[in-house]
Formats: sequence, C-alpha cells, structure tokens
Amino acid sequence: MVSERARGRGRVLDLGTGGGERLADLRPALPIRVVATEEWSRNAPVAFQRLRPLGVPVVRCRSVRLPFSASTFDLVIDRHEEFSPQEVNRVLEADGEFITQQVGQSEWRELRSYFPRMTDFGDLRSTYSREFERIGLRVESTEHDYRVAYPSLGEIVFMLGVAPWTVPDFDLTRDLDSLLAFEAHCSTSEGIVVTESRFLIIARKPG
Repeated sequence: MVSERARGRGRVLDLGTGGGERLADLRPALPIRVVATEEWSRNAPVAFQRLRPLGVPVVRCRSVRLPFSASTFDLVIDRHEEFSPQEVNRVLEADGEFITQQVGQSEWRELRSYFPRMTDFGDLRSTYSREFERIGLRVESTEHDYRVAYPSLGEIVFMLGVAPWTVPDFDLTRDLDSLLAFEAHCSTSEGIVVTESRFLIIARKPG
C-alpha cells in the first residue's frame, strides 16, 4: 500500500523507523527525498548506518513533536509508532496523505486474564480517526484480528521483555505462576496461540 501511494509523491517521512529495516525494503519504490525519525537511542544508530547508504537521513526525535516546517511532506508513513494527528496534519502539504498500521485493542487479549495490570491503550483507532476528521482530513480505516502461534513460552517472555509497556513491571520470577497458567490455557499442538490485532488508518489532507 505504501509503494502504491508513493507513486507521484516527492517527499516522504517515515515516523519511528526502528532499525530502518522496513524502510530499506521500501526504498526502491520511494522518491529521492525521504527522511526517517527514530527516538530510541539503541535503534537510531542502527537506522543511521542502514539508511545512510540509501540516501535517507535519520532525525532523532519524538514523533509527537516533529522538528519539521509546515507542509514539508506529501506522504507520511508510520508502522506502530506513536504519533500526533495534529503534527501529522501540520507537516503534510495540501493533498498529502498519511498511512499507518497500529496495534489494535484486542492484541494478546488472552494474556489479560492472567495479567490484569496489562496496559489498555483504549480504542486508538476511533480516537485517531475522530481527531483526523475533526481537523479536516478524510479518513479510511480498517481493523482485523487473527490468530498467531508462538513456538514456546520463551518467545512470549522475550516479547514482554522488549515491549515493557505491555505488562508494566513485568518480572519473570514474580510472574512465573501467571505465565505458566497462561501457557497451560493457550497451548495447542501448533504452539501458544494468541490473538493479534492490527488496524490501518489512511488520512488525506484536502488539496
């Protein structure tokens, strides 16, 4: 979808590029002028090294407060990065477009029964869509849930470690009983099966 929407565009911004892996794959389909942002100190140097040979500068900043002038980009892309609809609107030029994939409200819902303190971000799809519409952008949005099998509990523990906002104050020793109960409940012949949820928002600024 990003490759399709990049046709005819001149200036692209990738919010929260991580290590730049996805953007590097997309680079051949994008225009010459592409900029990426990344906040995390561990990711930013990796992204810089990967994207510099591809002619993509990496700006270290928070995506909710962008250090760019108004109407700088005609396409802004975002995969799982926090963002501000107002800031996206500000940096988009007229007839520009924003496309994002985010984690939906049903993500790992099976885990919540065993970890009541699991973070609930609410219905971000509706929240973001309403805000874009309020400031005058046209919005398309879809959401889908699907079942994913993780090979073992170790992969789940790894994910909880690298995404500490999922279960605040997660501690392997203290939370072991809850983890084992979760494993027993969700284990199948294919592995530990949980729900993953994603939503897509496409917002276009009027010309």
